[in-house]
Amino acid sequence: MQTLYDVQQLLKRFGIFVYVGKRKWDIELMAIELDNLFRANLITKKEFTNAKIVLTREHRIEEKRDGKAEKFGGIRI
Repeated sequence: MQTLYDVQQLLKRFGIFVYVGKRKWDIELMAIELDNLFRANLITKKEFTNAKIVLTREHRIEEKRDGKAEKFGGIRI
């Protein structure tokens, strides 16, 4: 599992489709759903860990983008 798409496909196996409208919020909701799947023992620790790493990386990227947008008057680059 290496991309956000891979995480989406993992969630899709359980009928979970996430679309809030803002990528950062989608990532945060995916992390919550992933936690719930792991607590319910529906995914392995390896799947959980790999997916969390991907989500953390993608969330950091979005945080940086949001910071740049604020720096340039709210215009997203």
